[in-house]
Amino acid sequence: MADHPLLAGSAEDLRRCHTSLKWRLYPADVLPVWVAEMDAAPCPAVVDAVTGAVRRGDTGYAWPGPYAAAFARFARDEWGWEPDVAALAVVRDVVGGLAELLRLLTEDGGPVLLSTPGYDAFFGAVEAIDRTVVEVPLAGSGRLDLDVLADAFRCATAGGRRAAYVLCNPHNPTGTVPTPRELAGVAALARAHGVRVVSDEIHAPLVHAPATFTPYLTVPGSEDALTVTSASKAWNLAGLKAAIVAPGADAVDDLRRLHVWHTHSATHLGVLAQTAAYDAGRGWLGQLRRELDANRRLLGRLLQEHLPAVRYRLPEATYLAWLDCRPLGLGDDPAAVFLERGRVALSPGPRYGAAGAGHARLNLATSPEVLSQAVLRMANSLA
Repeated sequence: MADHPLLAGSAEDLRRCHTSLKWRLYPADVLPVWVAEMDAAPCPAVVDAVTGAVRRGDTGYAWPGPYAAAFARFARDEWGWEPDVAALAVVRDVVGGLAELLRLLTEDGGPVLLSTPGYDAFFGAVEAIDRTVVEVPLAGSGRLDLDVLADAFRCATAGGRRAAYVLCNPHNPTGTVPTPRELAGVAALARAHGVRVVSDEIHAPLVHAPATFTPYLTVPGSEDALTVTSASKAWNLAGLKAAIVAPGADAVDDLRRLHVWHTHSATHLGVLAQTAAYDAGRGWLGQLRRELDANRRLLGRLLQEHLPAVRYRLPEATYLAWLDCRPLGLGDDPAAVFLERGRVALSPGPRYGAAGAGHARLNLATSPEVLSQAVLRMANSLA
């Protein structure tokens, strides 16, 4: 097991060994703390699985059965959830799978509800399948507001329209983790109004104590919902495509309607990598969570010292920090200011919906040195 999953070193050190989007989109003088990609040493079990397959010439089409079984074992051990392995489907990735499920559950132009600020890729996924985004604001604390959600569900299904709600559990970008009571409230409202729920649970392994993760399909009333997830975020495997779809008991037939094109689109190396992560990467994951916990607290101290006007709530999950920069008076898109003046790339808040104005998302899954340098550049850019 790697002693320290998160890589140490400066931005220059990290750039030399990375050729992915995070480190190549912007010029070399820009610190990239934007896209959800970690600067992390690979999990040794994943390295062994992938390199062994390549050496053997085992690079054909995916056989997903062991992946589904590995996920079910992980869900049982981590969360006490025992999904039916036979009912699980494997798709290429979480957002693509989610989009195709929404296509099945709604009609052309129909409403898809998103809690906002919400993961920016959700907007593109809904647009790609010709559906209509309905933004449902979170409470000021970043938590679900069930009263607001009830009104939105009622309006979305007026006249008998078919509607779906994308639940982000844990939530991106705020890092909040819905409680069992909140999730049961969502399920009750969805049942009452005939709204279908699709839950993105890709960040589930990255919950920080004392918060605890509750799979949506374990709460009463969620039987007609579907969950999409993968090991991609927790083990930094975005380039090794494979994801799991789990149906509630009443959604099994819906999942079977998913075209074979989608259920045969995961990559073989992605399936092998994520199987190894779930089965043999738990020690690596535990150490990663400890380092992310240290970084989320370090970020709080850095902001308090150098940018005290920025409002930052310690995220309960993920490695993403949602920064409220409105007190700085930088307009709707403070990330643009920090990029131009400070050469720091953050994710622009407006991409996360109307509620994202004046905010920016920062990826703290990097070295403490890079994290410190990013905050100092941000502060100096306002001097």
